[in-house]
Amino acid sequence: MADNFIWTTGRRKESVARVRLKPGTGQVTVNGRKSLDYFCRPVLQLIIDQPLELTEQLGKVDIIANCSGGGLSGQAGALRHGITRALCKLNPELRGPLKAAGMVTRDPRAKERKKYGLHGARRGFQFSKR
Repeated sequence: MADNFIWTTGRRKESVARVRLKPGTGQVTVNGRKSLDYFCRPVLQLIIDQPLELTEQLGKVDIIANCSGGGLSGQAGALRHGITRALCKLNPELRGPLKAAGMVTRDPRAKERKKYGLHGARRGFQFSKR
């Protein structure tokens, strides 16, 4: 383990992102592809870049991530959480601004389970009078 990577994990909904961060030129690689190719929508790119822009680390660190589970939006949120944790490990002084922006805390929202006697989590069967 002589490499100078910082390893962290980020989670959101059903998605998990395993993040490696090291000082570099600002390249972001997700599942072996550039982040622009993997996350096509500009909104998802903004989500990923939020912690880097807030801490002024954009273009100063390289990120290699493996994302799995859920959809693209959940994976982008998981990646943001993982990048935030890695930045906190890299420099503990960055935790304050990231915490104030609400990026350190894991988002606990998840899909509600289906209950018996119902179509879904809350959707009941249609009532027929006749």
